Amino acid sequence: MKINPSEIRKILCIKPRGIGDIVLSTIILDNLTAHFPSADIHYLVEQFAKDSVSNNPMIKKINTMQKSELVFSVATRLIKEKYDLILDLWSNPRSAQITFLTFAKYRVGFAYRGRKYAYNILAEAGRGETHSTEHNLELLKAIEVPLISNSIYYFTGEVEKIFANNFFNKTFTTDEPVIGIIPSGGWESKRCDAVKWVDICSTLWAHFNYKFLILWGPGDENDATFIKTKLGNRCVLAPTSSVAELSALIEKCIIIIANDSGPMHISAALQVPTLGIFGPTNPKAHRPFSQNSDYIIKEDLHCIICNKLVCPYKHECMIELDENIIVKKVEDLLNEKD
Repeated sequence: MKINPSEIRKILCIKPRGIGDIVLSTIILDNLTAHFPSADIHYLVEQFAKDSVSNNPMIKKINTMQKSELVFSVATRLIKEKYDLILDLWSNPRSAQITFLTFAKYRVGFAYRGRKYAYNILAEAGRGETHSTEHNLELLKAIEVPLISNSIYYFTGEVEKIFANNFFNKTFTTDEPVIGIIPSGGWESKRCDAVKWVDICSTLWAHFNYKFLILWGPGDENDATFIKTKLGNRCVLAPTSSVAELSALIEKCIIIIANDSGPMHISAALQVPTLGIFGPTNPKAHRPFSQNSDYIIKEDLHCIICNKLVCPYKHECMIELDENIIVKKVEDLLNEKD
């Protein structure tokens, strides 16, 4: 369906959770702002994920909700905004109900089973062989918005930049190259083992002689402490920080090596060279989405890309990764940066 851009004054994009998923959804923004130049773009996210889009200049307002909040309560607030167009980038049962109850003139969502009732414009449901980021663009195709950009965005705030600058000035010498490593991961099987991180960093140290910054969040304490203990003065443990502060620290690193995780996608959106470590998930769909990024995966395993939350074997997809290949990929990414 083609929509007259002049009649659209307010657009709501719904992507409640998954910090990485929210960052990846920003691929729609350049295209929306170009096609609907008179429209204000709002986002709906859960409160904890607000930092994912909080400094984005293309987003006029961020609406927040709680995970357990009643659908009617959320919809009631949104009705007052009088949105002309809603893009349900999540299209799960709950976000479909919220979209339907807003009674917006144009309601766009994916044609998933049991949710088609909520939308009057349906986008292709199949994800195909493309990156999950590009799947968001199907909503724009459904309303005939020209696709002029495939860039994703994350913006660090000034306060967070000051936090990161102060930490780096106190911790590292001027212009000292720092490699950031991120042992986070939403599933147990996505997390590279701490002992393997030590092996990876030791091999990188022997080659580059660059210090490491361990970037961590809630749930990563044990792995981060183990890596720090084993590497000693070759690495520094990042201070306790919010997602926004962590992102500012990422921005100061010369390269990021990370498990498949939200911070990995933030790094790519910040255009920091990024190497993703993959095992149970498919890098073709979930790799860091930027030109100066790459990934490593042990493709010859019989169980690779199993999508299991917990490994039923010995986590060979991580333990048996070749550190020398990682060194070569890091070297290539740094050469591209130079």
